[in-house]
Amino acid sequence: MEGQVDRRRGPRVAVELPVRVWGVDAYDCAFSQVVSATNISQDGALLDGMRRRLRLGEIVEVQYGSRQAEFRVVWTRDGACGQPEQVGLKILLASECIWDTYLERCCEFVGNG
Repeated sequence: MEGQVDRRRGPRVAVELPVRVWGVDAYDCAFSQVVSATNISQDGALLDGMRRRLRLGEIVEVQYGSRQAEFRVVWTRDGACGQPEQVGLKILLASECIWDTYLERCCEFVGNG
């Protein structure tokens, strides 16, 4: 994994939420794609199924339902043997959490992790 350091500050919830992500890829081409957010927290997400390579530090928009926010790419994992790429994102400070308001309750129910 490129640039991955475990800096988790809050609880995470394993989910599979369809989200739309768009921005500019590592080759300076605009893209828009639907992927799965498979691990979420108040300030970040893991995206599975990216078909585009993204640069570390790049800003992308993510939409879940009617909410959207800007996120920074903090790590990437290249797909191997045709498997999709994973991307770790951190929400920008100026943005609000786009996940359901019951995120903390989910963490209490399933445990922190």
